[in-house]
Amino acid sequence: MMTIIISTLSLALIGASLRQIFHSLEFEHKIFSLQLFVSIMLLYTIVMVGFGIIYAVLMNQGIVVYEENIPFKHDYWVRDIVRSIYFSGVTLFTVGYGDIIPMGVGKWIAIVEAMIGYTLPAALVAKVWLKHQGDR
Repeated sequence: MMTIIISTLSLALIGASLRQIFHSLEFEHKIFSLQLFVSIMLLYTIVMVGFGIIYAVLMNQGIVVYEENIPFKHDYWVRDIVRSIYFSGVTLFTVGYGDIIPMGVGKWIAIVEAMIGYTLPAALVAKVWLKHQGDR
């Protein structure tokens, strides 16, 4: 039950962050600004940490979401979260080093996260471009 609650809260935070970035991008007649850069970095951090928490919670409940080259063991909860956030970052930015691979339900979660990471820059560029064209 706790897994569902934490996962739902993480997804709600990710969704709210995505919605907020697209509704609050206001510029001072600039295509790019420091505010935009910081907003994008914050958005990516929230998505990466949010999915990392989901992975960590699922792994803690015994649901295999990813597999490492070394056997997974619950040695310390901070390492589990850091490992999960690392996996989330590698997935979000579609780097795929190959040291951790998604397994089971983690494959589907990773696909959703990779789609967000892949389409978010295009969506933001389109939003900025349309805003810039409208200001002319």
